[in-house]
Formats: sequence, structure tokens, C-alpha cells
Amino acid sequence: MTFEVAGEAYDRFMGRYSRPLAADLAALLAPSTGQRAIDVGCGPGALTGALVERLGVDAVAAVDPSAPFVEACGARFPGVDVRQGTADSLPFDDDTFDLAAAGLVVHFMPDPVAGLTEMARVTRAGGWVAATVWDLAGSRAPMWPVWEAFGVIRPGGLAEERLPAGTDGELRRMFEAAGLRDVEAAEMPVTVTHGTFEEWWTPYLKGVGPIGEELAALDTSDRQRVEDLCRDRLGAGPFDLTAVAYAVRGRA
Repeated sequence: MTFEVAGEAYDRFMGRYSRPLAADLAALLAPSTGQRAIDVGCGPGALTGALVERLGVDAVAAVDPSAPFVEACGARFPGVDVRQGTADSLPFDDDTFDLAAAGLVVHFMPDPVAGLTEMARVTRAGGWVAATVWDLAGSRAPMWPVWEAFGVIRPGGLAEERLPAGTDGELRRMFEAAGLRDVEAAEMPVTVTHGTFEEWWTPYLKGVGPIGEELAALDTSDRQRVEDLCRDRLGAGPFDLTAVAYAVRGRA
């Protein structure tokens, strides 16, 4: 899979859902004045921005393995300490932050428990560590209409639906395996209004993430079939599309 794409491409693809979800995740962290926070797997900065709104640029850091995303996030939030790095080897000392969060990224970590353990390491004792992951197994991610269409032309579905942490209770178990305490879980729904079918569909053709790669690998006729099935399912627009994420927090 690839996230070596421009921040704007990711924003058009997922940002319309990740931004409102990031605001809810930031609220779950319950940040207060004087605290410092880190956004792990920041992408172009949806959660970074939500944390900056609450704490200010000097109190927020962000990390992502994608160079284009690091560049985009740094450009959008001058003053934020944005670094290129991975969740399982965060470039910060122990107890650097009061809060740590990962929005829609745990399921892409090579070792989710190791990533969450690192997030706990850089968070002071008693501070919140939190994360969100779409309900992948329940087909309640924003991509569900595309998955549904793929299921028609390719029985068995897509591997994306079976990524780790995307089932009820799995993210919570990962937090507990990482040694986090007082672990709490909740669902976070996000509803986005799309003005036209084309506005919703076009970002899927930009090759972003697993679903973008799957679509790009189809031949022209199968890709057109997926589009037609989605159009039949959703209509010409406008239409509302609701996605649901699992959110978990625990104390370091």
C-alpha cells in the first residue's frame, strides 16, 4: 500500500471523514492548558490541527513515515514539531508528552502493539494514549460502498476489510497488551454530505491507500463495473454517508 502521495490527494480521499473524527478524538484526550501532545501517524495533519486548536502549536508534535505527509503537515502548522518516523521507534525521549494519539493509523502499523507501547513510553505516567480505527470488519468504514461493489465482482472481498484492530474489542485488547491501564472504548460515528457522486468517487481513483491500489489494479471494464455499482447504490447526489470508528483510550 502507499501513502507516498500529496497531502491534498489524501485530504480529498479521507480528510473529509478524518477531520471531524479527529475533533472527536482530540476531545477524548481531554487536553488542558499546559499539556503537550503528540500525533502519531499524522498524515497531512487532521488530528494535528485539532490538537493545535486546543493546545497551541508549541505544545504539539507530529510523526509520520511519509515524507509528503510530513511536508504537508509542517506547512499547514508552522511551529509544530513535525518529524519523519515510525510508530514503533518514535524520535522522542521517555515521558516527553502528556497525551498521545493515533488517528486511523494503528491498523497500518507493522506491529500495532509495539507502536502503542512506544506511544506509552513517550507519555508521562497517567497520561492518556488514544487511537481510532474504522469498523473495518463491520463494513462501516467510509469505503464500504466500494467494498460492497468489489464483493460483487470479486467474491471474498478485500484484504483491507481484514486489517488488524478493525473488529469490536480488538483495538481494546491491543491497548491492554501494550500495558495501558484504565482502558475505555467507544464508537464514534461520522456523517459526511457529498454533493455529487463524482465528488465522492473521483478521490478513489488517485491511488491512495489499499483501496486506491486495488482499484488501480483492475482492468478498465472491472473498474467501470465497480463505479456503476456504487452509482446505483448511492445515486447521483447529494447523499449522506455515515462511517463508524472504534475509539479507545488508556493511561500510560
